[in-house]
Amino acid sequence: MYLKEEMNNYLIDLLPAKEAWIEEMEAEAVTDHVPIMDKVSMHFVTQLIRMYQPNRILEVGTAIGYSSLRMLQANPEASIVTIERDEKRYKQALERIRQQGKENNISVILGDALEEIPKLDGMFDLVFIDAAKGQYKRFFELASPMLSTGGVILSDNVLFKGYVAEPEMATGRYKKMVGKIIDYNEWLMQHPHFTTSIVPIGDGVAISVRKP
Repeated sequence: MYLKEEMNNYLIDLLPAKEAWIEEMEAEAVTDHVPIMDKVSMHFVTQLIRMYQPNRILEVGTAIGYSSLRMLQANPEASIVTIERDEKRYKQALERIRQQGKENNISVILGDALEEIPKLDGMFDLVFIDAAKGQYKRFFELASPMLSTGGVILSDNVLFKGYVAEPEMATGRYKKMVGKIIDYNEWLMQHPHFTTSIVPIGDGVAISVRKP
């Protein structure tokens, strides 16, 4: 966690009670080592959705369908398109979405987002990027032309366990990944067509809004 552990635990303790299916999915993710969005960041994103009320959402990185279902819960009238390249997780997501009776609101695509995003039609009011960290810039570039006026792009894990501030502490496979996230953050902040704020909550959430 990028937040000091004690502070993060405090925020988790403050969160309101959740429905049983949410608790089950969070437990499943821990057991199966599935990287879903952390509880505090997820609560923050759902609050943003309540504020913005996006009608159409694109999610890059479905995993088991946790964030899609949580985002839909924040705006039950939304339509969500979500992309997952891992077939096992894709099937898990379909089952979870079916269990909640949300098949009409959430469409899950099996495939590589780099190939699938260009095939999509229409515009999106919100894009949520939470997939392969090394491809964040490309995901952003592919999705941004589909962003509606006043739309928002959210990028998760942009502080990556705090390593972006201390890249020398990263070891092994994290080293290259941290470098790419640092490059992505700098690129975002200098983007000529977007204004970005990085919120140091959970593992870091970047909020990018297209300039007028």
